[in-house]
Amino acid sequence: MHEAEGRMDPVLQAFQDQVLYLKHNLNAQAIGSLENELVGIRQDVDELIRNMEQSVAESEAFIRRFREGG
Repeated sequence: MHEAEGRMDPVLQAFQDQVLYLKHNLNAQAIGSLENELVGIRQDVDELIRNMEQSVAESEAFIRRFREGG
């Protein structure tokens, strides 16, 4: 196990180097693409929140009708 552990360090270091390389080489186009994606995600989340609020309101109305006996 110690031998395997010793072989992991160089692999992990190379992996970390690659991750660092990729992080530093994101170009403006990629960042712009990510920003566009973020806008879409925000819109989806806003729609989800609206749907959830509507569901909560419908549930509350149902509970009120149930409690009122009708």
